[in-house]
Amino acid sequence: MAKMGIQRIESVVYTVDDLETCVRFFTDFGLDLIAKEESHAVFETKIGQTLHLRTDPAGLPAAVENGNTLREVVWGASDAEELAAFVAAAGADREITQDADGVFHTVDETGFGVGLTVAGTSEYEPVDPRGANVTGFVHRVNAALSSVGQVRPLRMCHVALNIPKDGREAAVAFYVDRLGFIPTDVVKPMGTFMRVPGDADQHNFLLCHRPDKAGVNHVSFEVPGFDDVIEGGNHMIEKGWSEARRLGRHTVGSNVFRFVHAPCGGRVELAADMDRVDDTYGTRVHDETPPHHIWTLRTNRESPS
Repeated sequence: MAKMGIQRIESVVYTVDDLETCVRFFTDFGLDLIAKEESHAVFETKIGQTLHLRTDPAGLPAAVENGNTLREVVWGASDAEELAAFVAAAGADREITQDADGVFHTVDETGFGVGLTVAGTSEYEPVDPRGANVTGFVHRVNAALSSVGQVRPLRMCHVALNIPKDGREAAVAFYVDRLGFIPTDVVKPMGTFMRVPGDADQHNFLLCHRPDKAGVNHVSFEVPGFDDVIEGGNHMIEKGWSEARRLGRHTVGSNVFRFVHAPCGGRVELAADMDRVDDTYGTRVHDETPPHHIWTLRTNRESPS
């Protein structure tokens, strides 16, 4: 049984100046386009979360940075009673509105849009990832592997936002004290990783300190496995998009990653094999910033011999 509280990311909303380019990007990325109008396109993950691209910012909070950017993250609560409590807490000292679909909207301490609704349900049926073979643990017999084909992200697993360093405690407290987010790793010089009660990922949200800059850092999408991370990144490069970081494995969270620059602002991450945690994980405080990665891909193949 899922725990009460916020369950997951329901949607993210970007404002963009070139809708067609952004639609092509997320189509290449493997999301399903479920609606498209002149000024608005909607994509969906396998578990039913939505990603919105809008050229018209009407009704959205003011952007925290210039250019194409993320305007709002909508979070899903476990039920209507929980939703009402979160709405009351979030709106205690700021305006909160409700749209025709019943979603509530406000802003956090930095100015990013925060949406609240009841979590959707998923009809996605999980399948076992590819089995690996190693001596003593054989999972494939008489079964050769082939390409995974078009990579299809399963879900948005986390959002990372840049916030000014000044005021970071209040920025984190908004989510912890009002919306019940759970700090997992507090990296004092860098930022705070948080998860929501309805998910076991090591983090679903990261507020990353910058000296004086607010903006979108990245949205991360879980894919089934290591091959999907590699092939998905290769596919995006073949389609003409720019990789933002070499293939690697993070230290905090442990997931394998590839990042691609996104025309909607920030980056998107292909992620697999994220740490899962429970309440005994607690909150781990780091006085110094751990290394960004355990490893990243290195090669000297293009270097002169």
